[in-house]
Amino acid sequence: MLFVFDLDGVIYRGNQPAPCAAQTVAEIRKSGHLVFFLTNNSAKTRIQYAQKLAEMQIKASPEEIMTSAYATALYLKENGFDGATAFVIGEEGLFAELSPIGVAFAEPSEDCRADVVVVGIDRSINYLKLKSAQQAILHGARFIATNRDATYPLENGRVEPGAGSIVAAVEVASGVSPIVIGKPETYSLEKILGLTGSKPEETVVVGDRIDTDVAMGKTAGVKTVLTLTGVTSREDILELPPHLMPNLVLENLCHLIQALC
Repeated sequence: MLFVFDLDGVIYRGNQPAPCAAQTVAEIRKSGHLVFFLTNNSAKTRIQYAQKLAEMQIKASPEEIMTSAYATALYLKENGFDGATAFVIGEEGLFAELSPIGVAFAEPSEDCRADVVVVGIDRSINYLKLKSAQQAILHGARFIATNRDATYPLENGRVEPGAGSIVAAVEVASGVSPIVIGKPETYSLEKILGLTGSKPEETVVVGDRIDTDVAMGKTAGVKTVLTLTGVTSREDILELPPHLMPNLVLENLCHLIQALC
């Protein structure tokens, strides 16, 4: 069986590990099951996420991590944008994952031109970056969003604006809707299934968001587990339509193995 774990809100909140996260991942590996990590967060590289997990006593190689930044690079390469000029709103992780496919990065400018505009989380977003993205899209650039997450969870129950808030601003300014790479789209999960040789019926997605993790899992035909360690509460579940109801709801990861294996 393949277990695909979200990171923010499932494995950790900010720099605080979720209850039983390290123990659960270790037990799943010991039982002979496959583990992969899938995050919509584009801020860090896969190597940086592997290091962060290691600091929490969770074993993971960069090759077992799929970020929306890396998935975006795969998508661009598959669609002939390797070597293209890109205007990117994002942080280190996004730039680092796009560099190996030969993308030339356009600088922010009053009359920006590019083949493609890529938008992810950027905690130093400003008006010039927004205007540059708008101008490039209005002049024909393809608009790609790493994800539409409105927020992401931090320690002590806090949430902060996510990439989706920036994507929405570019979308409104340009009047153009983006191609979305991350969850709830299934592109990233399909790549993971291909890399691991797994089938949907042998796969479990564990996430904290109904609109991304569960929605993606339902579309892909995999089992879905929702944990309440992130942005979703039990009250939210009571109002869910049947097509978005996860297969299992858990307070945290502590009883995941007993519930599924």
